[in-house]
Amino acid sequence: MASDWEILQKKLKDRFDSEVDYDSILFLIGLQELGKPYRKYKKDEKLEIMHIAICTLLEPFGFYEFVGKDEDGWPHWNLKENLPFLDAKQQNKLIIDSIIDYFKREEFI
Repeated sequence: MASDWEILQKKLKDRFDSEVDYDSILFLIGLQELGKPYRKYKKDEKLEIMHIAICTLLEPFGFYEFVGKDEDGWPHWNLKENLPFLDAKQQNKLIIDSIIDYFKREEFI
């Protein structure tokens, strides 16, 4: 039986007609949360969009609190609690589990 992560990856591959890696998924979530039409973004904007995804994914765990959008419509969060030290494997698991939860809330998987 396929895991939720494998199901999500397959659905995204079918949707975009190509493999979608970890960073691309974060970028997609960030774009979704930004709520602006897709356009070409500069490298620093892409990193900001991925940061939007991370804040969105970790907010349900109590690490971030959404404070609103700025005058340009970009969302902002306050750090409520420092993340505990996690090794790379633990960080990866936390983010993957958060991504799965996000797509379940969106009823994608």
